[in-house]
Amino acid sequence: MLNLYNTSVSSRMLLGTARYPSPSVLDEAVRLSACEIVTVSLRRETAGGKTGGAFFERIRAMGVHILPNTAGCHSVSEAVLTANMARSVFGTDWIKLEVIGNHDTLQPEVFALVEAARILSGEGFKVFPYTTDDLVVGERLLEAGCGVLMPWCAPIGSAMGPQNLNALRSMRAHFPDTPLIVDAGIGRPSHAMAVMELGYDAVLLNTAVAGAADPALMALAFATGIEAGRMGFEAGLLEPRDMAVPSTPVIGQAVFT
Repeated sequence: MLNLYNTSVSSRMLLGTARYPSPSVLDEAVRLSACEIVTVSLRRETAGGKTGGAFFERIRAMGVHILPNTAGCHSVSEAVLTANMARSVFGTDWIKLEVIGNHDTLQPEVFALVEAARILSGEGFKVFPYTTDDLVVGERLLEAGCGVLMPWCAPIGSAMGPQNLNALRSMRAHFPDTPLIVDAGIGRPSHAMAVMELGYDAVLLNTAVAGAADPALMALAFATGIEAGRMGFEAGLLEPRDMAVPSTPVIGQAVFT
């Protein structure tokens, strides 16, 4: 079981809800993957002015935990305002906090991120911060009141997969008791499996699923890969070796003359 802010879920896959070909395809992706947490961007869905309400009701009808996010925010004030609007709309203290600092890479603005996290934690929010794999930033976010960290492994939507496994491995070792969820940059089920084998607690996906030729089938593929990676970590993976090690013992083998 995965425990996030005293809420337990069975699935270690979090799924974004943007860019699916149709609402029914999104429904099927959630059903097949058995994910229990979905993210919703309040700014994105209300931008059109007319369809947001119907979409939000459809998300509620899925019977999953809703994790609103502050996607599209570039300042502390924007993020805090959006978070409070999301709490009013969805009736949840959970918020995935995004404060973007670079238009090309969509890298988090970590200074504003820490400040926004401190403000929102003080207002009773349960903050899920989208951050980098920097250990010091992670420490500051925990000091600001976060109980979860969500480091990227590559730029949002890039599908490049883990760009710095050593940094992710160090982050896992540095924060052994903090739930760590890889958010952004995952492109293939094998990428998700690789980070889960490092001991990460979950993976958040959107583009890699929504942009697939068959999003529902891809959601199932990712769910399977995430589960396999976690099982491998819990079972105890063999570390790479510099030399061959025979699987058949040489002691006591027959000698022919």
